[in-house]
Amino acid sequence: MKNQRILLALFLIYFVFAILLNSVGTVILQVINNYGVSKSGASILEAFKDLPIAVVSFLVASFLPRLGYKNAMLVGLAIVSAACVAMPLLPGFATAKLLFLCVGVAFALVKVSVYSTLGLIATDRRHHASIMNTLEGVFMVGVLSAYWVFAHFIDSSNPQSQSWLQVYWVLAGLCALTFVLLLTTRFDESDAQLPPGRSRWEDFTAMFKLFSKPLVCVFVLTAFLYVLIEQSVGTWLPTFNNEILKLPAAMSVQVASIFAACLALGRLSAGVIMRKVHWYTVMNGCVIGMAVVVLLALPLTRDLAIDANVSWANAPLATFLFPLIGLFMAPIYPGINSVMLSSLPKNQHSCMTGLLVIFSALGGTTGSFITGYVFGNFSGHFAFYLTLVPITLVLITLFFFRRQVERSGDAVAQAA
Repeated sequence: MKNQRILLALFLIYFVFAILLNSVGTVILQVINNYGVSKSGASILEAFKDLPIAVVSFLVASFLPRLGYKNAMLVGLAIVSAACVAMPLLPGFATAKLLFLCVGVAFALVKVSVYSTLGLIATDRRHHASIMNTLEGVFMVGVLSAYWVFAHFIDSSNPQSQSWLQVYWVLAGLCALTFVLLLTTRFDESDAQLPPGRSRWEDFTAMFKLFSKPLVCVFVLTAFLYVLIEQSVGTWLPTFNNEILKLPAAMSVQVASIFAACLALGRLSAGVIMRKVHWYTVMNGCVIGMAVVVLLALPLTRDLAIDANVSWANAPLATFLFPLIGLFMAPIYPGINSVMLSSLPKNQHSCMTGLLVIFSALGGTTGSFITGYVFGNFSGHFAFYLTLVPITLVLITLFFFRRQVERSGDAVAQAA
């Protein structure tokens, strides 16, 4: 029962942060309409969100066991609660920038703490993989919810209306509810305690010492490649729908939500499957499934004759087929993260998660940039066919990742 309460708190934390993180596009649209900010000026909100995540993860991940994972999550929730309250009370572009700065800082604290806490409550590797996939599935449900929650408060008939700011009272309330639940839940973090007598400098350098392990090197490369693929598809799918499939702009965005829904469904389903099936079998099947979707869907986008009144009922088959790549993509990220964390001592989970966050951010930025460049200078078809390169590389790195995991397990067994 205690672990179920902890999991509920972790799921709620990830759900509310998914809404806040995924709201940046909506907020950009609203600050342009409400405050007369230019598109280029409003786009800085993305940087206010992403840069603090990487910087704070780099600086504090190794110290979190000293602060305590529960305390770090409480601090993160308190920060975003205050920022959400500020949005309707002090409306303005500066407040929006402050909000996403706070969300970035808080999410860095929360993600490292949540991932590390999973290692404390998981009973074995398969249980860890199961709850990791479920957690990431809940995150994707939050991503989907963000569209609908914000849309409920937006007054489409009056672009100047600031009624959308009232959504932050709801989000502040959800943060406060999660804060209380977390505060009243008992945590046993004794397994995460750092070696006695170790200095803070040694805490910080412990993250870099992880690179001496071949297992860690292969893992961060695999994670980098996976996020590169996910962001390549997720970021540019609306543009692909609009320019290649010739769908209306609004419908292009709506269709892209199928991809997010598939990610959510895939991760929630994998939470059950990975309790019974070996992780390497699942990962290989998923990577091959991604390649099959690319090879089946993209040829269907050639020489399309699109009806001027295209709708969901008469949209081309590729409209619905390509987003299904999310079903196969979904289990890979939480799956490899779980295997990696399960292969390390519990007091190293925060350092490892810090590295994961940093390389995930680098992979996402790289994937979005490369796909955007190829899309603009060559073609959308070529840009999406190009995903077959990192997909193939992931298949290769997974092979070496498994070998290193097995060697790590053999070394632990011999030491015991």
